[in-house]
Amino acid sequence: MEFLAAIQFLTLLPVKRSFSAEQVGRSSVFFPVVGLLIGLILAGLNWGLGYVLPAAVVNVLLVVALAVLSGGLHLDGLADTLDGMAGHRSTEERLTIMKDSRIGGFGAIGLALFLLVEYVTLNSIPGSVKLPLLIVAPVISRWTMVNSIYWYPYARPSGLGKAFKEAVKASHFVIATLVSLAVAAVLFRWAGVIIMAGAWLAATMTACHFISRLRGLTGDNYGAINEIVLVVVLIITLLLSHNHWLL
Repeated sequence: MEFLAAIQFLTLLPVKRSFSAEQVGRSSVFFPVVGLLIGLILAGLNWGLGYVLPAAVVNVLLVVALAVLSGGLHLDGLADTLDGMAGHRSTEERLTIMKDSRIGGFGAIGLALFLLVEYVTLNSIPGSVKLPLLIVAPVISRWTMVNSIYWYPYARPSGLGKAFKEAVKASHFVIATLVSLAVAAVLFRWAGVIIMAGAWLAATMTACHFISRLRGLTGDNYGAINEIVLVVVLIITLLLSHNHWLL
């Protein structure tokens, strides 16, 4: 049941069920598995579209597909977070701005730059590395959301993110970590551990920066961490590949 809740929450895939807040909260243990499902869909699209379209066009469609599959949920969190983090404001002002459904200038610019980096990085990845990367990147990025939910305080007195914070347990974090590490190691062997360690470092630094301004994390921050780590995984893998450090 929690797996279906995770699919419903993290994707636009049709799951015609209603879930309690507690079930949605416990679903975080399955975030990396949903990431694996998304990654397999992206890999399938890359394989199929590669037969009929140039690589550059395929990469644009992959960026679009990733945004559509997740319903723009994490991108919206990134935009709201960037708007809230910008400028010299109080914690309360930042939290208020992040609740505003309208996107501001910082959010729009940041969103465009992140999507540009995703596209350019995918364009630079060798074909032999691209397929496993498309699978592992959504897995690790969604694992860092579980990591952030478990380890860091929640900034608001209520909200959907609060349900995750109250429901996640050490066992959920351990299982999500082992699943993500197994996928990374199978696809990239020792380099997978390096990629995951780099993702964890990026997530930790990002979370600490957010906490310094908000005294905790919000649901928008979880989405922002997902998007930031996704780009970091792409760049680390490109770095390893470019320097011939991938076996």
